[in-house]
Amino acid sequence: MLACILKEPNNIEIQEIPTPEPSKGEILVKIKAALTCGTDLKAFKRGHILIPMPGVFGHEFSGIVAKIGKGVKKFKEGDKIMAVHSAPCLSCSYCQKKAFNLCENIMKTKVLGAFAEYIVLPYHLVKQNVFKKPENLSFEEAAFLEPLSCVVHGMSTLNIKKNDKALIIGGGPIGLLHLVLLKSKSLNVALIDKHQDKLNIAKKLGADSTYKADYFTTLLNYSEFDFVFECTGRKEVWESSINLVRRGGTIVLFGGCKSGTEVCYDASRLHYDEITLKGVFHFNPYDVKRAYEFLCNGNINVTPLISGKYKLKNINKAFEKLSKGIGIKYAILP
Repeated sequence: MLACILKEPNNIEIQEIPTPEPSKGEILVKIKAALTCGTDLKAFKRGHILIPMPGVFGHEFSGIVAKIGKGVKKFKEGDKIMAVHSAPCLSCSYCQKKAFNLCENIMKTKVLGAFAEYIVLPYHLVKQNVFKKPENLSFEEAAFLEPLSCVVHGMSTLNIKKNDKALIIGGGPIGLLHLVLLKSKSLNVALIDKHQDKLNIAKKLGADSTYKADYFTTLLNYSEFDFVFECTGRKEVWESSINLVRRGGTIVLFGGCKSGTEVCYDASRLHYDEITLKGVFHFNPYDVKRAYEFLCNGNINVTPLISGKYKLKNINKAFEKLSKGIGIKYAILP
C-alpha cells in the first residue's frame, strides 16, 4: 500500500509499504478521507514529541472496513466507519479514577498512519472508539470526529448557559471548531485572529463579532467575557488572556505551549476576581460519543473548515500551503 512517511521536518515521502493484517480483535480500514491538523503541521515544520520520525503520520480519518480480525463482532467488511486514534487502557490508576483522557497508556498505544491507503485499528480502540458512519455524513465530515472530541472535552465540565459571552483567541481549525460548538449552545461568540480569511470563515459559521488584530495587543481591557478559549498555544496569549475575562469567569487553555514554557499571571486578579484557569487535554470515550452525536445529528456544520482536497501523492502541496498560513484543513484522499 501507499503511505506518507514523515522522514524529517519538511520532508514527506510517499512509499510503498506492506499492507498490514488485522490480528485478533482488530480491523483493517481502507482510508477514504484523512484530515490535516495543527499537530501534523507542527510535526511537519519542526517535529513533534508524539509523532516519531521517520514514520507514518496522520490521525483524523474515516473509511471502510476492509478486513476484520478473529473475534470482531461489532463490525463487518464493507462497513463505513469513523473513529478516533486512541482509547484508554481502562486499567491504570487514572482510568480507575475515570480520568480516561489522562490514561497512562493512551499516548503509548495511539494509532498513527491515516495518511495512507490502509490503517489497522487495535482491539482496545475498536471496542471503545470506532463507530458506524451514517449516510448523511460524508467521509470528510466524519473525519472530524477526533478534533471535535477534543473540543467537546474542553467544554464538558463548564457551566455554560444560553447567551453567555465567549471569546475565542485564534481562528485556526480548533478555534473554528470551538465556534461552531459554542454557537450550537446559543452563546454570543467573538473571535480574534490576525488573518482576514479566517475571520471571514468565522462570520460564515455564525460568529457574532470578529476582530482582526495581533492576538495579545488588542482587547486587553475588554474584560466582559464569561469564557475565553485560548487556541493559539503562544505564551504571550496565555498570559494576556486573563485581561479578557469577567470577574468569576473561566479561561480555557486549549492551545498547547512548547514543553518547559512558564507563564505568569496577576495573582490579585486570579484571587480577588475568582478567575478560573482550566487546562484541557485530549478526550475520553464519553466525549467521543458526544462528538459523534453532534456530527450525526447535523447540529454543527464543519464543511467550511475544509479548504481543499488532495490525493495522497500530492500531500506535500497541502502542507506547503498550511506552512504559509493558507487554508484551515485539507482533506487527503487516498
